[in-house]
Amino acid sequence: MLSLLYALTLFVSSVQLDKRAVENIKMSLIESSSSSLLESSSSSSSSAHHRGDEGVRAHHHHHAPRVPRASRSKLRERHPDPFFTTPRTFNGSLRVHNPLFPVTEESYSAYAIMLLALTVFSAGIVGNLALMCIVWHSYSLKSTWHCALASLALWDFTVLFFCLPVVIFNELTKRRLMGDLSCRIVPYVEVTSLGVTTFTLCALSIDRFHAVTSVQARPPRVESCQSILAKLSVIWVGSLVLAAPELLLWRLEQRVSPRTGLPVDSCSQEPSAALPETLYSLVLTYSEARMWWRFGCFFCLPLLFTGACQLLTRHVADEKRPSSVASSASSSPKKQRWERQLTRTVVALASVYAVCSLPENAWNIVLASAGVEVGVATLALLALIGQFLLFVRAAATPVLLLCVSRSLGQAFMDCCCCCCDECLPPDSSSTSSSTNATAVSSSLSSPVQEEKLKIVSGTSPAEFFDKVKDAPVELIIGTPC
Repeated sequence: MLSLLYALTLFVSSVQLDKRAVENIKMSLIESSSSSLLESSSSSSSSAHHRGDEGVRAHHHHHAPRVPRASRSKLRERHPDPFFTTPRTFNGSLRVHNPLFPVTEESYSAYAIMLLALTVFSAGIVGNLALMCIVWHSYSLKSTWHCALASLALWDFTVLFFCLPVVIFNELTKRRLMGDLSCRIVPYVEVTSLGVTTFTLCALSIDRFHAVTSVQARPPRVESCQSILAKLSVIWVGSLVLAAPELLLWRLEQRVSPRTGLPVDSCSQEPSAALPETLYSLVLTYSEARMWWRFGCFFCLPLLFTGACQLLTRHVADEKRPSSVASSASSSPKKQRWERQLTRTVVALASVYAVCSLPENAWNIVLASAGVEVGVATLALLALIGQFLLFVRAAATPVLLLCVSRSLGQAFMDCCCCCCDECLPPDSSSTSSSTNATAVSSSLSSPVQEEKLKIVSGTSPAEFFDKVKDAPVELIIGTPC
């Protein structure tokens, strides 16, 4: 019995020793694994896990691995800001067609259009600005005749500066600058320019007829600004009112090109359905009669009126010539040259207007009368040619006026002469100015010259030169240098 108890005691003690040995072995393994994890954390970040005591080991809790700084920067590079990676819907509204690059067969026509547009734009801007500056700064050109020409140059400048870039951009990129607004403003400005040209030609023709048929024909006098503005306002207001339906007629249309897949903008004659019923019916009536309205009002009216006035003027002048032989012999040849020069100016303006407006009106009437079906591309090409002819007329008109009108050409040369004198040294410029002043004062010493100056300016020579002397320097550009 005692031996049995002794055997049991030895067995229990051995079991306890075995448990303690096992626990010691486990603790040593845990410590060795933790130390190896600290030494090789970069290689064992995906497999090493810390283990605690038996309760912790029983529940199998896993701790997050420690990540070094280098790997954090890599993670940031791999996972950027979601603002830049979030997919967004893109409707292609910002994509444009570029015919210039890469170079294809279409690029040659695009470069030709750009070269032609640049030439017309440069010549028109310089010529119209020169004409307006000459009339504005020259005291002797303050008359209704020259101010009407300056008003025409202002509208031609507006057409070239605002409408030409929009049309060229639309032709090259198939997109419309300023969207629906440009579809309404560009036709409105173009039709207004046609109205200003029409009424200006009519006013100049009436002025020529009145000058020839009047009893005492005189050269144009220097008029006040109120009188000039009152006459020009009739031309401007009438042109703006007649072109008003263009603002309600045009509308922007967008479609996707089947060949390139890019959006294409185009302007169509379709009034908005949101207009009142009465106004909508009026705009539709104007749209149906627009071609004949432009042909009758902006083509036939100025040409027929100018031609009729020229024929009447020549007929009246021929009737007055035999009865006033003595008076015509006593009249100076300068006055006759002046009258012929003004007549040539009106005829030249009407000729340029007819040449640039005839093709568009001709093919519109032919297509409308023949009833021929024409493709969309052909109609777009004809519309582009018509607009280019309008731009060419706006650029050629000031150049023609500076070449035909002797007063404008002389004022332009005087302006260039003054600019050249400003580039000379001070001594030479002062000498030339004093010489010119002496020449002018000596030329006005006779009473005949004083009377001529009084007729032209409407004032005495002393008052005339007092106005020029008291005026700013810019107003003396039209006078001799």
